[in-house]
Amino acid sequence: MNSKPIQAVALALISLAACSQLPSAQTGSAQPSHSHTGGISNPASPAVLAPFDIVHAKITTDGNTAVFHMAVSGKAGATRPIPTGQFAGSEVFSYVWPTTIDPFEVGFDRDAGILAAAVTSHPDFDDTPLFDETHDGDRTNDGGVWHMHWVVLGPDDVCGKGALKVIDIPEGRKPRLPKTWPGVPIHIDSPGWQPQLDRDTVEVRVPFDDIGIVEAARFDGVTAGLRVSASAHAPLLCVANVFEVASGDLSLPGKPNQ
Repeated sequence: MNSKPIQAVALALISLAACSQLPSAQTGSAQPSHSHTGGISNPASPAVLAPFDIVHAKITTDGNTAVFHMAVSGKAGATRPIPTGQFAGSEVFSYVWPTTIDPFEVGFDRDAGILAAAVTSHPDFDDTPLFDETHDGDRTNDGGVWHMHWVVLGPDDVCGKGALKVIDIPEGRKPRLPKTWPGVPIHIDSPGWQPQLDRDTVEVRVPFDDIGIVEAARFDGVTAGLRVSASAHAPLLCVANVFEVASGDLSLPGKPNQ
């Protein structure tokens, strides 16, 4: 198998980080709320690894800020992927809020797919090349630190029957992309909003110009493992293992502030 395309993706991430002049990630001083009311509630399941066993998911708004909140039966963020030493075939663990928000509202094309906020960890690569989450002066070594992305999801049976992927950007195509797109050929954004993980809770606060877009949306909560393909376009990033879905069926029943 030709590994050159996937090596090019990894090199692009490193190159963009080296050229960046932006500072560390945009952190929030607020600690996550441990009030697990409203939203979608789910009983604890002994069959699911506790750090990914969703018991509550919600989105609330605070002024012009959307607060993405999830609680699990164990310690949030306690389990991360085991490093493999290479990009291709590596894993991504994630806390995800799929929404009905049009991807256009955060910088992608209209109706590009399912827009989701995702808090992820993946120690084998860094896809936030504009930010230094560990404040050590190196923007290329922070992938294992929990961080936030926007991703656009869509179905692809190559990832498994009925499975989802982060939608690829075909070679030669130039879709609308956010200014903080990290340069990889998928619909992903690395805006630098730093999540807070404490005890059983993961939370990330994201500002919007028009918070009404969030208030009118619907959402769900998902914990999942994703896998990087050996090819840059076949597809690059599959949802390989769904740990749990808050609603049980990905019906996006949640309503913000309810």
